[in-house]
Amino acid sequence: MSLTTPDSTESGKTKSRAKRPGTKAGASHIAQEEAAPVHGVASITALNAKLAEYLTPAELKKVKEAYRFSDEMHLGQVRKSGEPYISHPIAVAEICADWKLDAQAIMAAFLHDVMEDQDVKKDELIERFGSPVANLVDGLSKLEKIEFQSLVEAQAENFRKMLLAMASDVRVILIKLADRLHNMRTLDFMVAAKQRRIASETMEVYVPIAHRLGLNNIYRELQDLSFSHLYPLRYRTLGKAIKAARGNRREVVKKILESVKGTLAMAGLQAEVYGREKTLYGVYKKMRNKHLSFSQVLDVYGFRVVVDTVPNCYVALGTLHALYKPMPGKFKDYIAIRKLNGYQSLHTTLIGPYGTPVEFQIRTQDMHRTAESGVAAHWLYKNGESNLSDLQQRTHAWLQSLLDIQQQTGDSAEFLEHVKVDLFPDSVYVFTPKSKIIALPRGATALDFAYTIHTGIGDHTVGVKINNDTAPLRTELHNGDIVEIITDTNSRPSPTWLSFVRTGKARSAIRHHLRTINLGESVELGAELLSQALSALGIDPVLPDHTIEKLLGESSAKSLDELYADIGIGKRMAALVARHIFGLMGISADMLPSQALGGSELDPVTIYGSEGVSVQLSPCCLPIPGDTIIGQLRRDQGLVVHTIECLPAQRLRAKEPDRWIPVQWGSDLNRRFDCRIRLLINNEKGILARVAAEIGESDANITYVGMDEDDENMMTQLRFTIQVTDRVHLAHLIRNLRKVAGVNRVERERG
Repeated sequence: MSLTTPDSTESGKTKSRAKRPGTKAGASHIAQEEAAPVHGVASITALNAKLAEYLTPAELKKVKEAYRFSDEMHLGQVRKSGEPYISHPIAVAEICADWKLDAQAIMAAFLHDVMEDQDVKKDELIERFGSPVANLVDGLSKLEKIEFQSLVEAQAENFRKMLLAMASDVRVILIKLADRLHNMRTLDFMVAAKQRRIASETMEVYVPIAHRLGLNNIYRELQDLSFSHLYPLRYRTLGKAIKAARGNRREVVKKILESVKGTLAMAGLQAEVYGREKTLYGVYKKMRNKHLSFSQVLDVYGFRVVVDTVPNCYVALGTLHALYKPMPGKFKDYIAIRKLNGYQSLHTTLIGPYGTPVEFQIRTQDMHRTAESGVAAHWLYKNGESNLSDLQQRTHAWLQSLLDIQQQTGDSAEFLEHVKVDLFPDSVYVFTPKSKIIALPRGATALDFAYTIHTGIGDHTVGVKINNDTAPLRTELHNGDIVEIITDTNSRPSPTWLSFVRTGKARSAIRHHLRTINLGESVELGAELLSQALSALGIDPVLPDHTIEKLLGESSAKSLDELYADIGIGKRMAALVARHIFGLMGISADMLPSQALGGSELDPVTIYGSEGVSVQLSPCCLPIPGDTIIGQLRRDQGLVVHTIECLPAQRLRAKEPDRWIPVQWGSDLNRRFDCRIRLLINNEKGILARVAAEIGESDANITYVGMDEDDENMMTQLRFTIQVTDRVHLAHLIRNLRKVAGVNRVERERG
């Protein structure tokens, strides 16, 4: 993903810009804005009317000053549509006014582009409008002209700046979302390539943020707008199909509405009932995920029931279940356990007239406000602030986690990667032993849970109990699980944890530990890998000082050890760094020897299995001495060793051949290695004891036992993880196990 910068793509302004005008020059544009509609804003007068509904005269005066200053600064700039650029800040301010954001936020909405467009300094904004407004504008502005190694790095750093500003003041992201929404509404004026790039960025970053903050109206509109530019033909085709379906289904919707309203009235419930249509993207997503045709998507329409109290939500639910039969497994109670973004409703799917599934959402008026406006409801409905305190706390906790990730992260691209991991709309809700509810992204593991409680707990985790049963740390959690973490002060994070943790907080904390605590091992491995890569290119591994200076300047590493460490943990590839050094020495890339392209002719790296965090034996195939092996350089996991026959490794190697290097076992390996075996045995008394005894007599340790029964065949499948010294030891053990009475088959399990 590439992040676009505001002045090049988002705003759609022309390249030619006037110099900063004097203080009297903006009057003509003010008159123009009052005379002509501008993309949803009838005029500055109409915006003033919205603001006057909730701002004081003194606040309105300050907002007007910000508008005039913005108009002066943008004088001479026009958008791709040909309209004066000031039309964009007005539209952004109107969206913020719909949320009833305060005067400072409205002023920042008017001023959000002046720092980067016209070189207005932050000090000037502080002097004119005060520090809070200047800080908001600064958080919304891209970084000043700092030299970055790449456009991606610059864009990621700009995004990090915005998110960290958001962590201290959520209004930053609200204004940014308003800015992005208006730019998406006017994206048709951009060239097709930029439309797709901006739409992709919006779908990947801004849509999840809007959902994470509970801004459902913006979330849905941004989804549909992005969909329309990413897949215009699909969007148009699906739009026509839904338009045609409206006529076909109008009678069904009308009949359901009348029945539901009548039934609720008879039950004595005061309720607002109205139908809602799935967004185009919602329909498309369901068709794609479930491989359905449009005619098979029956629940294009849903219904909302808004009642006055929480108890009446459940009364309404029972009333609806008496009217139409509920579909089993399609009821969700988001009132008792609200979603991560504060959303609350009862969800149920019923079999309506003609056998059509119909979804109902039942909620109170306060829940409805939060569902539509999320954290913005804090400004929209200040009288209900006490009801929203939990939502505000959840939002604050997530924003605070951004600061935690920032402190543990090495660079902006990595920070963005961690944040994106946490922007998942689906969540699971689990409990601590003291019944506290913890929300996690779907797919999160028990180890993610530990890091969510506290980084210190995650770092020292040695075991976990799920619903009072011992389970592996990689166990995926499900709704309602009760999770208890077992810690040991002597325990430390393992690089293998990175292969299964899901949350950004856990990933960044583990990487931070590996990067700092085990720096020496990573430096040593990185130096060896780079030395071998340079030797393969015919370059003396002892580099001259001027080459090292150039290399550090162009790689953004502060020292040679930092560069070695990056190679050792897989963040940089030795072959590519060597190739870059080749270029620094004045030799073109097309003169590289063939082995520089794939690394297949490099001398093998010797491993002993005791290198610690820098070298990992892959859990998918668990290589042991005697196996033919190959190494994969994985980002922040160092060198991961697979057997040459490993199918996952073969697939990964086909995708990224440059990340694979030859490795070989060293001699005098004075340790044991994990290995998995599978036995098919007769389901008879005492068989497990005989097998375990034979494993012990063969001088192997058992670290795990699993069992799958097959009642029809009276057979049982046993799975063991055992520790052996090498392939010879394993072969001896397997021969002995095959002699045990009741054992039908023994084989090594490789996947």
